[in-house]
Amino acid sequence: MSNWGVTDAYNQTIQYCFPNNNFSCTKNTKPGAEYIIVYIFISAVSMFTVFLNLLVIISISHFKQLHTPTNALILSLAVADLIVGLILTPVQGIKLIEPCWYFGEIFCSIFPLIFYVVITASLGNLIIISVDRYIAVHDPLRYPTRVNNNRAVLSIVVNWLFSCIYSFIILYDSLFYLEGKHTCIGECQLFIKLGYIITDVFVTLVTPCCVIVSLYLKICFVAKHQAKHLNSVTDKKARSEKKAARTLGVVVIVYLLCWIPYYIAALTLGQDSGDSLVINIMYWIVCMNSCMNPLIYAMFYRWFRISAKYILTLKIFEPSSEYFNLFPEEKL
Repeated sequence: MSNWGVTDAYNQTIQYCFPNNNFSCTKNTKPGAEYIIVYIFISAVSMFTVFLNLLVIISISHFKQLHTPTNALILSLAVADLIVGLILTPVQGIKLIEPCWYFGEIFCSIFPLIFYVVITASLGNLIIISVDRYIAVHDPLRYPTRVNNNRAVLSIVVNWLFSCIYSFIILYDSLFYLEGKHTCIGECQLFIKLGYIITDVFVTLVTPCCVIVSLYLKICFVAKHQAKHLNSVTDKKARSEKKAARTLGVVVIVYLLCWIPYYIAALTLGQDSGDSLVINIMYWIVCMNSCMNPLIYAMFYRWFRISAKYILTLKIFEPSSEYFNLFPEEKL
């Protein structure tokens, strides 16, 4: 007898994830319109995230004027967010409507590790960028000597190494002790000890929030203090500092909106929730933060709009295009 599907008392068709396997998980069918709408939305968000972050990566990599320590940090953030758009957002979105896991047991183990490494690295990049902006505003005269490309690259490497080690520790049990955790074929659930969840709250929510918020408040204080002593020479610099403060303010708001709902759900439901719909939705909201980052850190700046125009009109293929001026207001 084929185990393709059965019908329950409410005349709803219950199918199997893998019809030819007696150990397959079952799934409830959903209306076709729901599938189509959700898949279109997931695809649109994923492509938008990839598109924006590719623009950032190409801009900073190609144009010489953008080869600065700050932009190197933004480049690292864009790479992390690009991985989110390419891998995490589509897979996490599919998990919202597909009750079965079709990507195999190996990827089931690797996917949470990729998720944690990339998301943690993205958060680390946000902190480093906040520190960089604070130094630039608080000590602008010594900024070129305190922050250079080599130190920026070193901070990026340390950030990614920490993200890998931290994620490996948090997910150690899920990676190497999977026996008995999956009840049927087609199931992929993430189990994390409650102690690790609490630790994760402090590492990826409380600590980053404290650092970013405190730096943001200090930048606002410095900008306000300098605004009282403006003159024709410092006016442009003051506007730049206010812009940095405003950008960090948006970062704080978006960061909290994306992460707080996830941790509320994780601490409320605990590890026994497995891959519940609520947890999957919260994971996907976290992924949405990677779509917002390029808007916050790039589209607020005129150089990004100019470089994006050069890229989209294919002018970057012109000779010496890497030396194009992206700051026309500085041209004398």
